[in-house]
Amino acid sequence: MGQPRAVGNAEAASARLPLVLTALWAAAVGLELAYVLVLGPGPPPLGPLARTLQLALATFQLLNLLGNVGLFLRSDPSIRGVMLAGRGLGQGWAYCYQCQSQVPPRSGHCSACRICILRRDHHCRLLGRCVGFHNYRPFLCLLLHAAGVLLHVSVLLGPALSALLRAHTPLHTAALLLLPWLMLLTGRVSLAQFALAFVTDTCVAGALLCGAGLLFHGMLLLRGQTTWEWARGQHSYDLGLSHNLQVALGPRWVLVWLWPFLASPLPGDGITFQTTADVGLMAS
Repeated sequence: MGQPRAVGNAEAASARLPLVLTALWAAAVGLELAYVLVLGPGPPPLGPLARTLQLALATFQLLNLLGNVGLFLRSDPSIRGVMLAGRGLGQGWAYCYQCQSQVPPRSGHCSACRICILRRDHHCRLLGRCVGFHNYRPFLCLLLHAAGVLLHVSVLLGPALSALLRAHTPLHTAALLLLPWLMLLTGRVSLAQFALAFVTDTCVAGALLCGAGLLFHGMLLLRGQTTWEWARGQHSYDLGLSHNLQVALGPRWVLVWLWPFLASPLPGDGITFQTTADVGLMAS
């Protein structure tokens, strides 16, 4: 009895590891950002109105970011607790031998999560969880607001970094941007200068990564595809722009980008989806 429990604990710990590492990275960047703003060069001085607007924008972005992270982690996209027995008879559903269950179309088994995911898109390595039917909306909003937060920080720190780089030679500037840790360890820069360069580098790279992910998944959203279907050129579930948006984001798809806790229930159950063939039959 003790061995299965130990194996289960080890699997749970390994599943949480990516999230823990991501949280530690975010905390490290946050601490270095605080150091830059308080003790380092910091952003340029702002007037009262600009400072108020910056604070309001930052608060809005952080609330959306944290809210969507929470919704993404709380939403279970798997078949756990979903009654599938008998529903796939005569419908050509696949059978998952790992889960010992029939699984509906667009679903798939994740080796990292060790369970089948409804409308599986991909496994998010940074958050240690699959992206599927029930958490696709917070995932998309998370990409949007993460890119916004990182871009906001980059803009705030840009003038201070620019002034720092202009004070040195081009070679020193390139080394500081590309190898800030090496410059710190060799004593070429102070801790405040390193923190400024490292935080800005991280935020710019993160904003580009999140922006690229948002553009890619935005394309899939408009086409009604998952990543797996896009890779195989499948367009069976593309029923038009409005339908595709409502299937993934709910009826209030315009407003869900602005607030994570806005009620916009998804029209389906993640098990059955209307296809272009169904629409053709209904039209005929």
